[in-house]
Amino acid sequence: MTKLNLLQGTLDLLVMKVIQSQPMHGYAIARTIQELSEESLRVEEGSLYPSLYRMEKKGWIRSDWRTTDKNRRARFYELTPEGRTQLAAEEENWEKLSGVVDRIMKLA
Repeated sequence: MTKLNLLQGTLDLLVMKVIQSQPMHGYAIARTIQELSEESLRVEEGSLYPSLYRMEKKGWIRSDWRTTDKNRRARFYELTPEGRTQLAAEEENWEKLSGVVDRIMKLA
């Protein structure tokens, strides 16, 4: 099975959705997205970390150093109140976009 390409801008939405309930480090974020997509999506480090840095700069997420379950230090990312607002807006936009695409696919 071929891996699906993420639409530009979709990665931020997926990352925010994954960390909305609990802070995670980068590897856990990538792995969770891969598992939830039933291995259809793979988030590479070269895409993930620029997305995390961009969202942190915008104030949507914050990070701090913590110890993982395997006793390693890693930067954990969590949503800010501004990030929760942005996530709600991104989810609404995604619903509109996916509805339009679905309509076109059924009619064309």
